[in-house]
Amino acid sequence: MQLQVNGQAHELEAEADMPLLWVLRDELGMTGTKYGCGLAQCGACSVLVDGVITRSCVTPLESVAGKAVTTIEAVEQDGLGKRVVDAWVRHQVPQCGYCQSGQVMAALALLKEKARPSQEDVRAAMVNLCRCGTYNAIHAALTDLAGLSDTAAAVPADGAQGGEGPSTATVAAAVAGGAAVVAGSAYLLTRRGKAGETGQGAADGQEDA
Repeated sequence: MQLQVNGQAHELEAEADMPLLWVLRDELGMTGTKYGCGLAQCGACSVLVDGVITRSCVTPLESVAGKAVTTIEAVEQDGLGKRVVDAWVRHQVPQCGYCQSGQVMAALALLKEKARPSQEDVRAAMVNLCRCGTYNAIHAALTDLAGLSDTAAAVPADGAQGGEGPSTATVAAAVAGGAAVVAGSAYLLTRRGKAGETGQGAADGQEDA
């Protein structure tokens, strides 16, 4: 099966139902995309598939064959992607940084769809979870990119984070289709079982900061 990742074609001998996240991390060694919940809810595994934000932990390989996959490794090759990264640095968004590759990909997807998103657009699109609570800084970076500097200036001068995270309804809306979730979960459980036997597996992604 052939997969296009960051503009490069890869021939893979992987199972058709292997989640894209495992393909990226275990087969191609691209560990910038992170394993989070494994249920398409936290967004740490977000990548772009034909420009659309996609939860790679529940996306089967066969569903993306022939499509263009973009990961965090290539984000700065895109002019807009580099602007997003620069804004992330300017606003000192990352703390532990674990979720930030997914956050950056979500921001890039939003800005590619709408160059000047409203606050409502930002709240609706940025539903990824962050255990450090960097939501204020993320929103400041995005409103900066959108030219809404008055909102960006509202970030506390001392760099304090926190703020309102995505609502339960918003998080629920971010969950991929039920069938994909079920398939991804089943695959995950199988892999975890194998990992328990061998002490290895893709869930080791938690160790790759």
